[in-house]
Amino acid sequence: MAWEKLLPMLWEATRETLYMTLWSSLAAYLVGLPLGVLLVVTRKDGIMPAPTFNAVLGVIINFLRSIPFIIMLALLFPVTRAIMGKAIGTESIIFPLFVSAFPYIARMVETSLDEVDHGIIEAAQSMGSTNWQIIYKVLLPEAVPSLISGAAISITTILGYTAMASAAGGGGLGSMAIVKGLNIRKMDVMYSASILLVVLVQIITVFGGRATRRLDHKKR
Repeated sequence: MAWEKLLPMLWEATRETLYMTLWSSLAAYLVGLPLGVLLVVTRKDGIMPAPTFNAVLGVIINFLRSIPFIIMLALLFPVTRAIMGKAIGTESIIFPLFVSAFPYIARMVETSLDEVDHGIIEAAQSMGSTNWQIIYKVLLPEAVPSLISGAAISITTILGYTAMASAAGGGGLGSMAIVKGLNIRKMDVMYSASILLVVLVQIITVFGGRATRRLDHKKR
């Protein structure tokens, strides 16, 4: 395919991929971040112990995480149609992306908060800090470098999910590579879209790594 035709297709597919990835990532973090915090603080030895709640929440998150995205996509068709107005299309794919991503993000946040030195938390408690002050002024700020590193991993994972969007009529680079490339044997289209996907992943990974190193005061 001539470059004058391929470039506009790649630009539009890239725009659709970023649109799906960024909006679903934002929504997933709005839910996944507080859930990750709850998983940490409600443990038996947490600052707000609630073992039963913690166990139930953990089971629900693990259950949702265990469902492959392509299956989740199909299971959510009726719900997606009710919420988004239709079950297929680039905009509609944001909802199943969000549902698949937020449990993963919750566990990533939990792992990041686990890295915070418990001595700092104990020091804050001894100074009379409330539980909410510990969360917002100790736990989250101390975990920022790890949270950013986890965010880069999470966003690249969601970016990979968008490649399966063609199963629900979604657009993006994954759909372009499969539908407009592989299925009709236009290998230049498939390779161009695939390489661009790899480039996007590398950009996010490098940016996340640099931001993590810059903010990690422990390594200074």
